[in-house]
Amino acid sequence: MDLVPNITLLAVLLLLVSVPMADSTFISDNVLESRGSAGRSLLQAQSSCPIDFENLNYTIITSMCKGPQYPAKFCCTAFKEFACPYADQLNDASNDCATTMFSYINLYGKYPPGLFASECREGNQGLACDALPPGSESADASFAMTVQRSTSLVLFFSGLVTFLCW
Repeated sequence: MDLVPNITLLAVLLLLVSVPMADSTFISDNVLESRGSAGRSLLQAQSSCPIDFENLNYTIITSMCKGPQYPAKFCCTAFKEFACPYADQLNDASNDCATTMFSYINLYGKYPPGLFASECREGNQGLACDALPPGSESADASFAMTVQRSTSLVLFFSGLVTFLCW
């Protein structure tokens, strides 16, 4: 009978370890807003972005989002395809990923300030990253996140069943 408490403890630990943190499936509206105002950001030191935005390929944006009209449909689709794989890092206000990314987007595309913030609106949470064209790198990343979530849910429920059975 000493084995039952150990298995129960193991099941509880499995349960705690297998519950994933919620993945972001949106690019927050805050990311799209200009970060130019000094405000509180001077007091809050931001860490440098772990993504090397300098060496990424911006062709998806610059080839689809062209002026002088900058059609919202093409610009927003291209922006989402480029940015959605990095949604978690872009939504993290403790780093400078969003500022860095927009600096390079504007450098390579010479877009008017606030173009994506004014044109790309989808809802209260920001831009949805789950409806991407099949075959794109972003769709592949989205699929990988779905598989990861499914695996986590299976682990969670198997841990829960194990816990309830003991």
